[in-house]
Amino acid sequence: MRGLVVPSLDGPGVVTLRADVPEPLGAHPWADGERLLVEVRAAAVSFPDLLQTRGAYQHGAPPPYVTGGEYAGVVVASPPGSRFAPGDRVAGFCVWGAVADVVLAIPRYTVHLPDEVSWTDGAALFLNYATAWFTLQRAAFCDGEAVLVHGAAGGVGTATLDLLRSRASPSIAVVSSTAKAAVARSCGAGEVLLTDDDWAAAARALTGRGVDVVVDPVGGDRFTDSLRSLDVGGRLMVVGFAAGSIPEVRVNRLLLRNLSVVGVALDPWQQRHAGHAAMLVAALEEAAAAGRLRPHVGMVLPLARAAEALGVLDRREALGKVVVDLTA
Repeated sequence: MRGLVVPSLDGPGVVTLRADVPEPLGAHPWADGERLLVEVRAAAVSFPDLLQTRGAYQHGAPPPYVTGGEYAGVVVASPPGSRFAPGDRVAGFCVWGAVADVVLAIPRYTVHLPDEVSWTDGAALFLNYATAWFTLQRAAFCDGEAVLVHGAAGGVGTATLDLLRSRASPSIAVVSSTAKAAVARSCGAGEVLLTDDDWAAAARALTGRGVDVVVDPVGGDRFTDSLRSLDVGGRLMVVGFAAGSIPEVRVNRLLLRNLSVVGVALDPWQQRHAGHAAMLVAALEEAAAAGRLRPHVGMVLPLARAAEALGVLDRREALGKVVVDLTA
């Protein structure tokens, strides 16, 4: 079968499209022996896929492996007693293996895809919205709170803004360019601030007190200013480190203003709290069926150009999700 292969952990530049990739056997290592095989129509790449190419992701696969952590497609084979059947339209998170003709899926991280949702939108759905939904849950977000979102033109950022529509007061996007500002506004941001400006002070001025929640998939040197932007009792949600460096916090900053720094990692939570994934999947399926999820797909590449996808992420050029169309 065709697949986008990472032959060694030397970065996205070595990724190669091959036509002789063996079809996966058995079940996904995360699937508890349940073989759910999906014919892929579209696949998406995200920052963890980029990290994997350098061996810098905690859930990486040993090379050579097929990249791509998300997919949308049609079920080919399903385990006995499954809620999925051959022919079902589905989308999900698979950690790796998505940019290929078929992929082994993880049943607990797979959703039914409504007919109204395109393959490309479906491929951009699960990881971003699951992360955004879980982040707001971990933050104990309440309607009417002020939320600041870093990386607001990226995959997790745009999904978070989408979920905050008509709920946050205000939702504040932090981005690095005017082009990304336009994307953030289109995804629901009430206010947009640029990283080159004093965005922490601007956020405090917008609310008169600071924000209640900061959603940060970027990390790096903006971490301290994120703490400064919070109101008393505010929560800083650590989603990832797209900037490349892992920040450190002086805990006296937390003590003096009753701040919380909260990690966001879905799979360990699911392992500790059985049934959480089922609740998440049900919420995403309901929202998708109601048309409330509007993934922002910034780039769609045909499979012949799939090797370009990770480079777009590496150069920080992605606006929303980068998707590979396997039907093109």
